[in-house]
Parts: sequence; C-alpha cells; structure tokens
Amino acid sequence: MAFFLKYAYDIFMKKTNAMRILDSAKIRYETASYDDDGEHELSHGAAARTAEKLGINPAQVFKTIVMRTDSKEVVVFCQSATSEINLKKARAACGAKELSPVKSEELLSLTGYVRGGCSPLGMKRKFRTFIDESALLHEKVYVSAGLRGEQICLAPADLVKACSAETCDLILEA
Repeated sequence: MAFFLKYAYDIFMKKTNAMRILDSAKIRYETASYDDDGEHELSHGAAARTAEKLGINPAQVFKTIVMRTDSKEVVVFCQSATSEINLKKARAACGAKELSPVKSEELLSLTGYVRGGCSPLGMKRKFRTFIDESALLHEKVYVSAGLRGEQICLAPADLVKACSAETCDLILEA
C-alpha cells in the first residue's frame, strides 16, 4: 500500500529526479509552482521573472548554468538571479583555462533537463557543482525542480550537501 501511495504521489505531484534525491536524503524542501511562459533566454532574465511570478526575493532564486571546460569536462554553476556569473572566478573555481556554455540543444541529452527547467540536482550524471556563496546568506533558496514552472525551496546548506557542491564567490562585480 505504501508503494502505491508513493507512486500515486509521484504522478500527481509531478515528482522530479531532484525531488526524489532530496526525499532519499531526507532533506526537507517545499515546492513552488508558477505559470511558465516558455521564455528561457538568459539575456531576458528568466530567473528574475521566476522570482517575480512567485513573489519572492530574486536574490533567493538560483539559476543553474551548465558549462564545458577547455578539457571538455562539464561543470555546473548555481548563481543568484540578481547577479551575473564572473567567468574569471568560475574558471578559477573549477581550475579551467576556458569555459563555454553548453548549447541548449545538447542540454537535455547531457543533463536530462531542458533550458528553463535545469536543476543542479538529479542530472543524468554527477557533475562537479559550484554554488555562489551568497546562497549561504539566505534562510532558504530556490532552484529549478527539474521541470519548467516548478521550483524547489530549501536551506542553502542542504542544497550544497545534496549536490556535493563547493561554495565560492562567483559574482561579477559591477
């Protein structure tokens, strides 16, 4: 009976791999849904619009940025919606000479997620992950749940733990 209830919950509550990972690690989280308008271009501030739709502080919404190093390693960065990633700091964090964003068309095959629904949790493979240290300034942060229109809200320390991530300064100073 318990298996059936869990299965039914997964179906009706849109359980994602990210949520299942948090469940299995017994990490507390909440979800927040919003209407997805299909606009997920980084240049248009998709993460900031997500915060606006949810009525939350944009500094608490962390976008997932998947990049490839000069040695072809895939690395993941989580950066607040209120700031841009500093590529020099990102390169230093992961020890790369060069970084380039993974193209939208290869994101799904690489991570299992589409642009606008890419979570740092539950990717097809475990990639080194770096979370901007500003996350630790908040009681709760929001990241994509792995589905457009769905966010996971959790303690930043729990996000770092669940992602086996490193925290570092990634902010581009104005």
